[in-house]
Amino acid sequence: MIYCSYLKEGENTYIKTRTVRLYPNSHMTKELDRLCDYRRYCWNLGLETWNDMYELHLLDKKNNPSPSWKKVRDYLVANKQDWQYALSSRALKEGISDLGNAWKHFFDKSLPDWGKPKFKSKKAPRQGFKSDRIKFVKGKLRLDKPRDNKSVWYDIRLKGNLLGYNYGTISIYRVNSKYYASIPYKVPEIEDKPKTNKNTAVDVNVGHLNYTDGSCNVLPKRLTKLYNRIKHYQKMLARKKPGSINYNEVRTKLQRDYTKVTNLQHDIIHKFTTSLVENYDTIVIEDLDVKHMKMSHVASKGLQRAQFGYFRQCLTYKCEWYGKNLILADRFYPSTQRCSECGTIKQGDDRITLKGNKKHHTKHNEYVCYNCGAILDRDENAVQNLLQLIN
Repeated sequence: MIYCSYLKEGENTYIKTRTVRLYPNSHMTKELDRLCDYRRYCWNLGLETWNDMYELHLLDKKNNPSPSWKKVRDYLVANKQDWQYALSSRALKEGISDLGNAWKHFFDKSLPDWGKPKFKSKKAPRQGFKSDRIKFVKGKLRLDKPRDNKSVWYDIRLKGNLLGYNYGTISIYRVNSKYYASIPYKVPEIEDKPKTNKNTAVDVNVGHLNYTDGSCNVLPKRLTKLYNRIKHYQKMLARKKPGSINYNEVRTKLQRDYTKVTNLQHDIIHKFTTSLVENYDTIVIEDLDVKHMKMSHVASKGLQRAQFGYFRQCLTYKCEWYGKNLILADRFYPSTQRCSECGTIKQGDDRITLKGNKKHHTKHNEYVCYNCGAILDRDENAVQNLLQLIN
């Protein structure tokens, strides 16, 4: 079971999300797969309809207003086919609602998932759907059954006890042939962490996160072994015939290791962010453009594994939960090039790169100030520069 959330609703009202594992029988497994496929069908059809409406809007704005998720939903409901009535109508409604939110994100580049909505693929490793009519009866999950569905219906067993809160729209998804339910619930109030009168700054790097009291290793040996094993399975999978027994066996092993990697990465980030909000009152981090940094071939794989975006996401909502202050340094703040002793900023050939400085023959982790003569560790110098932003 996983606890994760970063939503706040109203004054002193928070929304947390609890993820539980589902254990459906063979019949309900087929029903869940049908709903996952139906949600993907509604998304793709809704996106196609949205694009057509927008093209008509550009040709004649007076007679064709701009599309919205409600207009697309009403159009799809009015043109339903007979087979659709045997499936939950909430999958269509929630799918088109998510499509409307995706279009809103497209016009806000500051969001982490910014981008134009794309068509969903049945080959994607994660498939799912949402519904606001799911109930919990005697510790089991009960899906809403449409009237036109004549098949037998069973409650789905789940792992763990449910909390006594009001639940909202529940997401059910499938990853590596396993099913999960993401259950949101409201928490009236979260107690603030005690004040420590201590401040810190975090300098993110590939493989480790440095702060005032040390560093956090985000690429331990166990994670490196998993990545090497994933690389081995990928080579094996490339030599297998798709659809064969050996292909499916290797793919299952590959998916299993990917799941282990994700769980291990999230465990490291959550433990580190929790320790930060417990031990410090003010935390300074860099506002990095992670999305565009990954588009470069230089250290792109290391950036993906370092979980920069997930670290910021977790730290942001935890600081909001527990009454801590989070400061974002400007994206162009030269924390690496600036001397924390005298404030001199390296420019031109004196700048430090990923390979150090060729002109002065310094290493990657060395910072030598040619103004005051200070010799510092590059990561510790960056942390001190970020820490100076508090005053």
